[in-house]
Amino acid sequence: MLKKFLDLGQQPLANSYLRKSQLKKKEKKLKLELLFDDKSYLVSIKNKIPKHQMFNSSYPYRSSQSKTMQISFRKIANEIKRRFNPKLIVEIGSNDGTFLKNFSKNKIIGIEPCKNVAKVTKKKGFVTIDKYWTKSLARSLFKKKKVDLIYSANTLSHIENLNETFTAINIALNKDGILILEGPALLPCLKFNIYDQFYCEHIYVFSTLSLSNILKKYKLEIFDLQNLDTHGGSTRYFIKKKNNNKIKILKAVRREINKEVRFGLKKFSTYKKFSKNIKKSKFKLKKLLKDLQLKNKKVIGYGATAKSCTVLNYCKIGPTLINYFLDTTPDKINKFLPGSKIFIKKYKKLNKKDVDFVFLGAWNFKKEIFKKESLFIKQGGKFITHIPNVKIISDKDMRGRI
Repeated sequence: MLKKFLDLGQQPLANSYLRKSQLKKKEKKLKLELLFDDKSYLVSIKNKIPKHQMFNSSYPYRSSQSKTMQISFRKIANEIKRRFNPKLIVEIGSNDGTFLKNFSKNKIIGIEPCKNVAKVTKKKGFVTIDKYWTKSLARSLFKKKKVDLIYSANTLSHIENLNETFTAINIALNKDGILILEGPALLPCLKFNIYDQFYCEHIYVFSTLSLSNILKKYKLEIFDLQNLDTHGGSTRYFIKKKNNNKIKILKAVRREINKEVRFGLKKFSTYKKFSKNIKKSKFKLKKLLKDLQLKNKKVIGYGATAKSCTVLNYCKIGPTLINYFLDTTPDKINKFLPGSKIFIKKYKKLNKKDVDFVFLGAWNFKKEIFKKESLFIKQGGKFITHIPNVKIISDKDMRGRI
């Protein structure tokens, strides 16, 4: 049974950044409501946007823009080579090739339906299929030669039809093939009040409990996992076919499931408590920004992310409270954030002469940001976060002593 536990209000398409000419036009929005399935323990959003409206030739996200993600992909690529030594790899959701580039071009195939980012890897000589991952695509590509390993990071949560996805994976993988999935984890969301993991693209946020239940239907099972810091708390799952007895299920899987059960991921009361915390967070963030406005303090945003879109629209924060956002992504610069209509400027180093406080839209990259903006911090500049609680971040926090 599906139970609603949080309403994040009317939300625009998180990655539909606006041109000046679009500001007066009505934006497409959806009511962002979060649901808990008390049988599978899966958390999802109620209303879904058709994939073609979200993932198309104007998709702005670039994984290569983050040093954190570059390092993360490099590390897992090295681990894959050492641990599994695959002859043929497929990446579902290859974006601009931050993972692909760690492998020989004859050993990896990228699947990327957003044609603008697929072009990036095609130009570099990587085989990239600019189509959605489906059963028919898997059959056409891997009718004769099967795949040793399939990797997909921060993509599974975007795909509404999980049956299509996992059936296609089974078609493509050889009998001893490995599937590696990673993405935002549910436990950190509930533990640290991370409600901005939920937006139109994130149809699901998985736990080990829910993913294990889903995989049973496709005769797949998790044999290992790793908890990551990326995206504010992610889990990387190592998955095999159930009849593959060569690989043993490691204790880390049972430990993680036990941890989730102890925290209460099976209980609806846990989700209701999370909802109460988020409503309090909304009130506190709006109040803090209004107080700074009354003191004539200039506040800007850092990282015009899809995450920040959820926060700004839920809390009804606009250009009067956050003057503008800085971002490095070319497709976002000189546009406006959807819904809130806050202008996005090209990134430049922060300076206390220009700004007093900086709201962390990309709070999950705060360590990278603090290192980058050391001069601003020395000058007395301050950052604002809403995770895990709304606060002005102290100098001690910015030195990494949280």
